[in-house]
Amino acid sequence: MPLFSLVEVVKAFKEDSRQVRVLDGITLDVENEFIAILGPSGCGKTTLLRIIAGVEKPDSGKVVYHEKNMKVGFVFQFPTLLPWATVLDNVALPLRANGAKWSEAREKASKYLTLVGLQGFEDFYPRELSGGMRQRVNLARALAIEPTVLLMDEPFSHLDPLTAESLRFEVLDLWSLGVTTVKAIIMVTHSVDEALLMADRLVILTPRPAKIARIIEVRIPRPRDRRSPEFQLLEDKVYECLSA
Repeated sequence: MPLFSLVEVVKAFKEDSRQVRVLDGITLDVENEFIAILGPSGCGKTTLLRIIAGVEKPDSGKVVYHEKNMKVGFVFQFPTLLPWATVLDNVALPLRANGAKWSEAREKASKYLTLVGLQGFEDFYPRELSGGMRQRVNLARALAIEPTVLLMDEPFSHLDPLTAESLRFEVLDLWSLGVTTVKAIIMVTHSVDEALLMADRLVILTPRPAKIARIIEVRIPRPRDRRSPEFQLLEDKVYECLSA
């Protein structure tokens, strides 16, 4: 049985006096897997993540969770950290919001900061960290609520290439080694290369109003080699789908 299902999800927004349909009947089952969502700019990829997270409500259709007490973590494109709070307290805040005591919240926050390689930086402030380190704090905060599903909205797009590459493999390791509670990851990206490096399935959306144009399975064993013939053939196939 899937972890959750999207069933005929439709969403429209009001622009001036017109209704603009963004998502047009998205149906998808999500299992214990890594899914990358690709599609043209403005086709509703982030809106789809927000609907899965429960931040937006669909106009019609629904999200059906098949596991009890399922939690969803969200890693935003840019770290949304409180500048006046320490790294430790930034990670602990969502736990406090859910009713944990400060001592418990900070203990769990410390655990997840260690998992993302930030042990020793608990008392630093966001301004004292590099962009990559701030995004690690963002990741630790999402993991600290111990989610079943982790949503990632272009999480590496603003980082330099070397930092982005390092974080991609760290996220894959955390997920595949089972050291967190995350069973499924859904990532929005504009990078075909990134999607093929990380995901089990690629969900390709059409221009707005978005439907699912194609779902492509990536059966290349990890770690994946960009230079391999299998990778390059699949990359050509994805670009062909995106340009169709």
